[in-house]
Amino acid sequence: MIDVLISGGGIAGPVLAWWLRRYGFRPTIVERAPAPRHGGYKVDIRGAALQVIDRMGLREHIRCHDTDMRLTRFVDADGGQLATMDARVFGGREGDDAEIMRGDLVRILTEATVDGVEYIFGDSIAALAPHGSGVGVTFERSSPRTFDLVIGADGLHSTVRRLAFGPEASPLRSLGHHIAIFPVPGHFGLDRTELMHVTPGRTVGVYRTAGAPDARAMFLFRSPAGEHSDRDVTAQKALLTEAFAGQGWQVPRLLEAMRDAADFYLDSFSQARLPRWSTGRVTLVGDAAYGPSPASGQGSSLGIVGAYVLATALAEAGGDPEVGFADYERRMRPFAETNQALADRNIKGMVLGSAAQIRFQMLMLRLMPHLPGRESMIRRVTEPIRRAANGITLPEPAPLLALHGAADVVGQDADRP
Repeated sequence: MIDVLISGGGIAGPVLAWWLRRYGFRPTIVERAPAPRHGGYKVDIRGAALQVIDRMGLREHIRCHDTDMRLTRFVDADGGQLATMDARVFGGREGDDAEIMRGDLVRILTEATVDGVEYIFGDSIAALAPHGSGVGVTFERSSPRTFDLVIGADGLHSTVRRLAFGPEASPLRSLGHHIAIFPVPGHFGLDRTELMHVTPGRTVGVYRTAGAPDARAMFLFRSPAGEHSDRDVTAQKALLTEAFAGQGWQVPRLLEAMRDAADFYLDSFSQARLPRWSTGRVTLVGDAAYGPSPASGQGSSLGIVGAYVLATALAEAGGDPEVGFADYERRMRPFAETNQALADRNIKGMVLGSAAQIRFQMLMLRLMPHLPGRESMIRRVTEPIRRAANGITLPEPAPLLALHGAADVVGQDADRP
C-alpha cells in the first residue's frame, strides 16, 4: 500500500487524506497543534470547492454550521451608523456559496477522516531525506519513518516547503498589509451582524455568528516596517497594540480583551508564488503552494479544490509521483493564479488610504439602495469572485487503485517502520 505523509491538519490536509484513502492510499497526517484547531475565523466555500464538498457527501454538514450572517454596519468613532450592507453582498457571496467558521470546518473534515487516516498531533517534521524509493522523515518528537510520498499542507509558512525547496526558493509576495483575528466576549458583537469601523490605513471589524457564545474581532492595517516573528504571540500583540494606538470606537476595549485571547492570529497578507510545487517525491498543496492571502476570500476553497485535484491526479497516475504531480500542477496552476489575482483587487476596498476615500465609500453605500440598476451593480461586484471560484473543470473521481500493480511504481520495497 502507498504510504503518504501529509503535514498539516487544517483544511487541505484532511480533504487530501479523505480522497487518498478513497483511492486506496494509506495517508498519515502530522499536525503541530496538540488537537484539531477549533478556533479561527469565518471562511467561504464557493464554486468548484462546493462541488468537491458535494462529492464528499458533506454539503449538509456544512449547511448546518452556516454563519447565517445578515447585515454589515459601518460605524463612526462614536458608534453612530454611517451605512449598512447586506452581509452576503459584503462577503461577495451568491447562490449556494457557504460561509462557515474555520474551526467548524476543520472539525467536520477531521471527523470525516477519523477512520482510515492516522493522525499524529503535537508533532511536526524536522528533516526530510529523499531516496530512490521513498522519503525518510525525522519528526520533532516521534520516531523516524519512511513514506512513499510527502505532501506539505502546512500553510503559508510551510515547513515542508522550506525543507524540500530551501528558504531561498520559496519567496512570499507581500500585499503590504497585515491581518489579526481573535475571539472577544459576545457582548462586543451583535447577533449575525458585522460592525465595521474604517479609518485611513486601518479597518476594525467585530462579528458574532449564529448561535456563537463569543464574537470575533478583526484588525486590518498597513504592514509596519521591519520583520516580525510568526511564532512570538507576545510580540505580535504588542505590534497590533502599537498599530492601533489612539484609535476610537471600541478599539481600546478590544485591544484590552486581546490580552487574554488564547486563539490569536496575526500575519501579513502575503501570497506563495513558486515556479514549481513539487520536487521528487514531495509536493505542496493549499496555502503552502499557492496561498492567495485572506484578501482573496478564496484560501479555503483553493485548498479544498487543490487537495481533490492532487489526490485524483495521483490515483490516475497509479501513484507515480512524477506523472501525478505534473498533472496536478497542469490542472491547478491556472485556477490558483486566477484566484490569487483577486487579492490585489480586494485589498483596495478592505483598507482605504484616505478620509476622502472613506467618505466616498460611505456615500455610495448609502445611495446604493436608491440607485437604478442596483442588482446589476451588485452582480458586477460579485462577478469576478464567481468567475474565479468556478475557473476550473474538476476531473471526475478516479477509480480505486489496483494497489498491487502500483507497488513497483512507488517503491514498496522500501524499509517500513
